[in-house]
Amino acid sequence: MASLTMSAQAQESTLNIDNILLLTVLTLLSIGLVMMTSASISIADEGMNSPFHYLQKQSLFIVVGLVCGALMFAVSLEHWERFSPLLLLMGFILLILVLIPGVGIEINGSRRWLPLGVANFQASELLKLLVIIFMAGYLVRRLDEVRTRIAGFAKPFLILALLSALLIAEPDFGATVVIMATAMGMLFLAGVPLSRFMALLVAVAGLLAILVVVEPYRMARVVSFMDPWADPFGKGFQLTQALIAFGRGEWFGVGLGESVQKLFYLPEAHTDFVFSVLSEELGFVGGAFVIFLFGLLVWRAFRIGNLALLNGQLFGGYLAFGIGLWLGMQAFINIGVNMGVLPTKGLTLPLMSYGGSSIVVTCVAIALLLRVYHEAKLAEFADYDQAVSR
Repeated sequence: MASLTMSAQAQESTLNIDNILLLTVLTLLSIGLVMMTSASISIADEGMNSPFHYLQKQSLFIVVGLVCGALMFAVSLEHWERFSPLLLLMGFILLILVLIPGVGIEINGSRRWLPLGVANFQASELLKLLVIIFMAGYLVRRLDEVRTRIAGFAKPFLILALLSALLIAEPDFGATVVIMATAMGMLFLAGVPLSRFMALLVAVAGLLAILVVVEPYRMARVVSFMDPWADPFGKGFQLTQALIAFGRGEWFGVGLGESVQKLFYLPEAHTDFVFSVLSEELGFVGGAFVIFLFGLLVWRAFRIGNLALLNGQLFGGYLAFGIGLWLGMQAFINIGVNMGVLPTKGLTLPLMSYGGSSIVVTCVAIALLLRVYHEAKLAEFADYDQAVSR
């Protein structure tokens, strides 16, 4: 019995890592870096006189993201739970700062960025993670109320409504959709009665539909999405070029670096439409492999969340569910937009598209997932130790 107890104690002192999740994330980062470089090489050469300009910056973003992730992994989940309301308050402050003239930076008609000297920071990217942390803490504190009273799941949506108003003012409709859908998914997984959840779903969907209808440019995106070939050189240009990329790729692609659509035909090829370039160069097989990797990432997130709940780690469990929902949903939307099955949104493909804010925040989110796994395994071995001691 003593040897078993010592074995359990030794296990507690080791680092518990979900190797499947870590390998999946590193593979996505590597493929993303290669494809982002391929997609950006022409525009970088034309605009920056350096074909590897975006490769250098993205590599730096990845290094910063990995370092930040390692630092955040060292922070106990107890601290994240304790300070979750303050973290959401910080998100509010960042969104307000973005909208202040002279503080926030306006690019292409949207005011979403804060200048940090060497790069611009997109506040809405961090807000996605902060909302998930807040919702996980709220579900732990108010779980019974969430499951039994209407006010239990209505209260957080009053806060999210204020956040959404600030996001729409930027405007950032895509981030609003992802945040609201992720929060609703977390509530559903926490056990909100189906009837109340469906009523909330209808209300939120109706509100989002109104936001689309009242804004001409959003309505134009929906119209062009329905029939992009009606105006292939105007409103439907982006989608038609993406579809041409998919058509050229066929089964095995035209070869790495051989994309034609990235040569100033497909706008935002290295950011929102990097999956189209990947599918052109690596074909259906390459695109399907990336989709498989995202599916694997989401599956591991949900397995980690379930492991945490089974071992009494409620905050960690809901946090893992939220991160899995967010990354899976954003990947689904981005890929859906690239394939023409969803209207155009300004959402990056996690871990693959160019963008410092997205890369760094996603790396931190993955680090939190790994922390949830680590603490869940510690709790599992602690329970085993107690059982052996009896």
